[in-house]
Amino acid sequence: MHQGIDDFAMPDPAQVREATDLLRMLSDPTRFSVLWALAQGESNVACLAELAGTSATAVSQHLSKLRLAGLVQGRREGTFVYYTVAEGPLGALLVQALRAVGADPAVAHHR
Repeated sequence: MHQGIDDFAMPDPAQVREATDLLRMLSDPTRFSVLWALAQGESNVACLAELAGTSATAVSQHLSKLRLAGLVQGRREGTFVYYTVAEGPLGALLVQALRAVGADPAVAHHR
């Protein structure tokens, strides 16, 4: 039981900003759709655009933001770039967040 404010370990303001900026990435419907698809496996911009119901240009812009946030990573193969959910704690957090809202990519993939 906490008796006073000194008993709590709170993040500093910079950490709060960083965390809320990262979580804000999930609040855009197009980014959520792209992340949902990528949680099921690697894909390119054209496929992701079709799945998200938007243009390849829009998806490319969203992927740039997601890459800067550390949520996705890409690998170049010829003229194409194939994206996946980033390995590591942020990628794992993303999959957990999808599952928390009842969106389990592993289950959707096998339907």
